Amino acid sequence: MSDHHHHHLGGEHHHPSPASTALGPLLLLPSELLHEILLRLAVPELLRVRSVARPLSHLISSPDFRRLYHLASASSGNGPAAAWLLLFKKLPPRDAAIRGFHGPSGRWFRIPVSAILAPAVPPGEDLYFLAASGSSFLFAANGRRELVVVDLTARAARRLPPSPLGPRGTSSWRRFGLKLVADPPGSNRFRYPFLFAELVNNTPFLFEYRSETDTWQQSEAVLATEGSPPPAPDGTYLCAAHAGPDCVMVYSGPPGTDDPPVFFRPRFPPQNAGDRLHVYGDGSAAVVRSTTIDDPSRTRVKVVTGVDLYGFGTVGGEWELVASVPGELVEGFRRPYAVMTGLLAEREGVVRLVLISNCRGAWDFVWLSYDRARREWRWVPVPDWGASKGLNMAGIAVSATFSRLWPLASASTSHQ
Repeated sequence: MSDHHHHHLGGEHHHPSPASTALGPLLLLPSELLHEILLRLAVPELLRVRSVARPLSHLISSPDFRRLYHLASASSGNGPAAAWLLLFKKLPPRDAAIRGFHGPSGRWFRIPVSAILAPAVPPGEDLYFLAASGSSFLFAANGRRELVVVDLTARAARRLPPSPLGPRGTSSWRRFGLKLVADPPGSNRFRYPFLFAELVNNTPFLFEYRSETDTWQQSEAVLATEGSPPPAPDGTYLCAAHAGPDCVMVYSGPPGTDDPPVFFRPRFPPQNAGDRLHVYGDGSAAVVRSTTIDDPSRTRVKVVTGVDLYGFGTVGGEWELVASVPGELVEGFRRPYAVMTGLLAEREGVVRLVLISNCRGAWDFVWLSYDRARREWRWVPVPDWGASKGLNMAGIAVSATFSRLWPLASASTSHQ
């Protein structure tokens, strides 16, 4: 996608435009019908409407509309594409911005974070984007070897104290072993837990940061047994260590439970030999099967031949096949690649898998969603925004709660 299709997220500019004239008939509609129309728009469309029509700006910013929008977003948030793919491009902190692809609108947006980061991050710092939840983005600073959380609603950044494991560089953080859980949008609180699991002297530990007290807690995980409590819907699964199909999973119950975290080593069913990528997240695992082909450029590349989703019904159980991506969908994104990684996340019964691959300097993104209730796979096409060639990517995340953020106090039309 060319740069002129790359939208800046937000804006409170009210310059007269043909768009504002075109919205004239819309303003004559009954308020109930107008609300119904606006509630069907995603955050990017709302921001664009708000920027061209002052009467609609007041309506959209009203407490009543914000409350209704939260309820509507929460009820529709389980759609296969109702999420954001968030990407951080390695740039100096003064130019830092998240690139966000919004599934329902099929467009890329630029979300500036440089002004928010500035008070907490010195010039020249090397940042890596780790996770996102609601209005909160988590970064690792390699120079200072610390964590920084950006809250878009509060327009604030906070440096976290070192974990019990001490200062850590960006290479020490593993995507499969961490999770950021922010407060629901609209709560007006800069509060969140951040959890990560790690092996310490070959023993799994769970570490949790609580922003209310600005402190860390650590808990040694115990081996799961037949008497271990069943998994709760709002419990947390983290991968403490993995090497291909071998992994150590840590499960922690919902906040407020007294049970210690448990760990187990689930095994996959016997599989045929071949090239496989294992992606872990939220108690599921995706196995991406590939085969090597000869490219016309005489370099050996791979293509995906299948994707299988695994899960387990009980804490301490083995991996069980949940579903496989239909062959016709695989054919749609079957493109040569040299290297590949991925991320996996689940929310409200929808599993989202993003595969990131590179071939001769160009990046490619494959976004797959599996709806458990409908037992249905969807492929969400992700267009190129015109800057993927030679992209120096510094972190990626998927968020199903970012669209529920309203208002975007940090929205900006700055053309940095």
